[in-house]
Amino acid sequence: MNRRELLKMVAAATGAAMIGGEFLLSGCKGNPDSAPVAFTQENIAFLDEVAETIIPQTDTAGAKAAGVGRFMTVMVNDCYSKDDQEIFHKGMNMLDDECKKMHNVEFMKATPEQRKQLLIAVDKETNAYVKKQADEENIQKEKEKRGQERNTNDFKSQTMPNHYFQQLKQLAIFGYFTSEKGRTEALRYVPVPGKYQGVIDYKQGEKAFVGLT
Repeated sequence: MNRRELLKMVAAATGAAMIGGEFLLSGCKGNPDSAPVAFTQENIAFLDEVAETIIPQTDTAGAKAAGVGRFMTVMVNDCYSKDDQEIFHKGMNMLDDECKKMHNVEFMKATPEQRKQLLIAVDKETNAYVKKQADEENIQKEKEKRGQERNTNDFKSQTMPNHYFQQLKQLAIFGYFTSEKGRTEALRYVPVPGKYQGVIDYKQGEKAFVGLT
């Protein structure tokens, strides 16, 4: 599974193209509109727990064991625009506030079930937001087709900003399935290069194959 395939998987799981994906494919470190923003150890611990709620430990390692929290901070600093970096940082506080409203407790002090209930509710809200965002972009594209020229800056100002939980969910999925634990435990790991097998038996419910390419 290469980066492009994984980006497609993330898009299918979250209903939108991965934020920062274009910079990821180019090797990151290529966004002139961003600068590294410091994350504290508390931030990383918070992100680990959010990611663990999205991909919990079962018979395989969860996101926390895979170190997804720290991975997320690297992606935000290397592949996000300045605007998306700001959304991400504010989003951590917003998620904590939502937890206080729903359960009267901070996210880090919430039980696993409380965290799960929170993220399910926020995810529903995010899906509706992403759909509206896509509709707005399609309207802008239709205007362009009809010959109504648009200024790039005007288009950016009219486009809805990305949702913070969309960022969190995408990075959790991408970080997990690019980690050693995610690739070797959640998927059926086949070292590359390996011998060629044109036909491989597969039973429903088995893990997908992955090679480290």
